Amino acid sequence: MTTARILALAQLLRLPNVFTAFADICLAACGAGYVTSHTGVFALLLLASGCLYLAGMAWNDFFDRHEDARTRSSRPIPSGRIRPATAALIGGVLMAVGVGLAGVASGSSRATLVIAGGLTALILLYDGLLKHYWVGPLGMGGCRFLNVLMGGFGFLPDDAPTWLPVHLAGTVGLYIVGVTWFARTEEGTSQRWQLIAAAGVMAAAVLLGATTPSQFESQLAPFYFPYLLAGFAVMVGFPAVAAIQQPTPRNVQRAVKRCILGLIVLDAILATAFVGLPGLLIGLLLLPAVWLGKWVYST
Repeated sequence: MTTARILALAQLLRLPNVFTAFADICLAACGAGYVTSHTGVFALLLLASGCLYLAGMAWNDFFDRHEDARTRSSRPIPSGRIRPATAALIGGVLMAVGVGLAGVASGSSRATLVIAGGLTALILLYDGLLKHYWVGPLGMGGCRFLNVLMGGFGFLPDDAPTWLPVHLAGTVGLYIVGVTWFARTEEGTSQRWQLIAAAGVMAAAVLLGATTPSQFESQLAPFYFPYLLAGFAVMVGFPAVAAIQQPTPRNVQRAVKRCILGLIVLDAILATAFVGLPGLLIGLLLLPAVWLGKWVYST
C-alpha cells in the first residue's frame, strides 16, 4: 500500500480522533474499577470503541460524498482516492468487528452488547440523517454518551452504583453536544450567539464533571481536582473566546480541534476522581493524536 493510499485512509477515518474514543473507555473503566482486574475486558472494549468510532467516520464521508464534491473536493471520496463502495465496506466491516468485540467482552452480561448495538444504530442515524437538522449535536452527544456507557458497564462491580457510568457518560455526552454545536457552521461564518450558546453547554458539562468526587464520595480524588478542571476550562476556553470574538472559519476550526482533543484531557481529569494521580496517564493519548494531527485533519 502506497503512502498516498495510507494517508487517504487516515483522512477518511479521521485517525487522530480515535484516541478520544479510547480515552472515553479508559475513563469509564477507571470509574468502574476494572482496568487492572479485568484487563482482557478492558482491551476488548478499547478495540470495540475504536472500531465503532472509525466506522462512524467512514460512514460520515460516504453519506456526505455528494456535498463534499461541491464544497470539499480534496477529501478522499470526491478526490477519487477512495471509492464510495470502499468507504462503505470499511464502515460496515469496522462496525461488525466493533459489535463483535463488545459481544465477546460482555461475557455473561449482555448490557455491553446491547449498548454497542444501540451505539451502532445511532452512529448510522446521525451520519445519514440527524446531522443535517438541529438535533445533530444531540445525536453526536448521544453517541459519546453510549460509548462511555459501554465502557462503564464492561465490568461493573456489584457494590458500584449503576448511575456512576451514567453520570460520567452524561458529562462527556453533554460536552460533545456543545462541541458539535460549536462546529456546525465551521466552514462558513458562524453566528456569534450560537457559538456563545455552544460554549455555555461545554461549560455546563465541566460544572457537571466538577460534582463527580462529591457525588460518589471518592477517597482517591486529589485535592487539586477542581484546579485541574479550571485549567482545562482555560485550555479550551481561550480559542473558543477567540472564535466568538471573530467567528471566521479559521478561528472556529482551531477552537473545535482544541475542544475535540481536549476531550482526552477531560477524561483524564475525571478519572483522577477514582484512581487518583494515575488517571492523568490517559492524557498520554494526546501524544499520538497530536502527532497524527500534523498530517490528518480532525474536523
